[in-house]
Amino acid sequence: MAGGGMVTDKGGARAELYEHRITSYFIFACIVAALGGSLFGYDLGVSGGVTSMDYFLKEFFPKVYRRKQEHLKETDYCKYDNQILTLFTSSLYFAALVSTFLASHVTRNHGRRASILCGAVSFFVGAVINAAAQNVAMLIIGRCFLGFGIGFGNQAVPLYLSEMAPAKIRGTVNQLFQLTTCLGIFIANFINNATEKHTWGWRLSLGLATVPATLMFIGGLFLPETPNSLVEQGRLEEGRSVLEKVRGTKNIEAEYQDLLEASEAAKAIKHPFRNLLKRKNRPQLIIGALGIPAFQQLTGMNSVLFYAPVIFQSLGFGSGASLWSSTITSGTLVVATFISMAFVDKFGRRAFFLEAGTEMIICMVAVAVTLALKFGQGVELPKGIGIFLVVMICIFVLAYGRSWGPLGWLVPSELFPLETRSAGQSIVVCVNMFFTALVAQCFLVSLCHLRYGIFLLFSGLIVIMSCFIYFLLPETKQVPIEEVHLLWQKHWLWKSYCAPEESEKTGMKPGQYV
Repeated sequence: MAGGGMVTDKGGARAELYEHRITSYFIFACIVAALGGSLFGYDLGVSGGVTSMDYFLKEFFPKVYRRKQEHLKETDYCKYDNQILTLFTSSLYFAALVSTFLASHVTRNHGRRASILCGAVSFFVGAVINAAAQNVAMLIIGRCFLGFGIGFGNQAVPLYLSEMAPAKIRGTVNQLFQLTTCLGIFIANFINNATEKHTWGWRLSLGLATVPATLMFIGGLFLPETPNSLVEQGRLEEGRSVLEKVRGTKNIEAEYQDLLEASEAAKAIKHPFRNLLKRKNRPQLIIGALGIPAFQQLTGMNSVLFYAPVIFQSLGFGSGASLWSSTITSGTLVVATFISMAFVDKFGRRAFFLEAGTEMIICMVAVAVTLALKFGQGVELPKGIGIFLVVMICIFVLAYGRSWGPLGWLVPSELFPLETRSAGQSIVVCVNMFFTALVAQCFLVSLCHLRYGIFLLFSGLIVIMSCFIYFLLPETKQVPIEEVHLLWQKHWLWKSYCAPEESEKTGMKPGQYV
């Protein structure tokens, strides 16, 4: 296989000695931490719906509102082309991009739990400001606070879940983040459907973002720190105690020794961001920190989520029908996440990336061809064509929701060693948010000028990213997180970048790789 570097289910040097039971303590910690995804998801769902609400547009973007009413006089692709309107959405992601570097410092020196609490507070403040907004400036300031919250949450939560989870179910546990993100999107769409007809509806939709922030903060007060973080901070006995509680057994010596060794390596690193640039960390930098988070956004999925109501209105659906159509797509995303959670630790990360990528390419080409033939003449689409487009988008969402959506957060959180994990995750969030903001800011103007070609562009990008996965990413399923670095030594390309003494330090035995 081109990916190379496969590891047996026993993993590396001590993996076969790891023991665990699922305890209520472990379940509580993971569910509370995963609430961080609901912040991201609720905002993704609510912002697209609010920007299609007539009362919101009339108050803040009257030019867009007037253009929207002139449906037959406009090229349908260009109805919502307004850079200030898209700045309302993308300002959050630029703020998240900046905040993630501060989050890295907090996460490494004060723990994952501290970043989760900071994220909840900032998101709450942003929701209050947005709900009370009197002008565009207040909207954007509120969005920036929301972005700070998402920057902290997205930096800490995937790390927290991956570090808490036993190796054999790490994929499922980490995807709780994606599940709560999808549920946040789904709930936000229902709220938008209920509020769109009221003059104050957009305020309620934006203000209800305080609910997941409050739940995350209150739960976070009772959240245990991860054993990995405690050991990294030198709180060894506390780390051992928490590890025993989350694993449900006293027999944690093998895993604890791996944590101690990883911690010793981490203590020797004074500048983790600079360390990421070293040759031995090139695989993690290229795949985990740069490639996967950028490609996750270049699938075009977040554009569909941001602007699903807008897209469906542009395709000829009424305002209410467009919001319900986007609710269907977000529901599909929830179903896809459950599929991924159930099977990702059985079939592996690579299989999901590659199989779903093929479906996504077909769907994007089908949408592009349909729009090229039937759309853009200032008339509403026939009902059958509209239904076909919704079905294609749902299949696309189902494929994304079990591959690039959850795995775009899971795989990077697995790849980095402890000494660069916090810094690496910061770059993951930074790159992710940069491309999220870029796509959000450019999508509507690209839709206007490229028309159906925008969907062909996304399909071409998915071809490129599928090749990237096939040739460069080794399989990480069921490999203990502190032993993932052993994979690179057997990969056809990355083995030349790994230090030759690495295997000697870990005591890796011959025959453990297949």
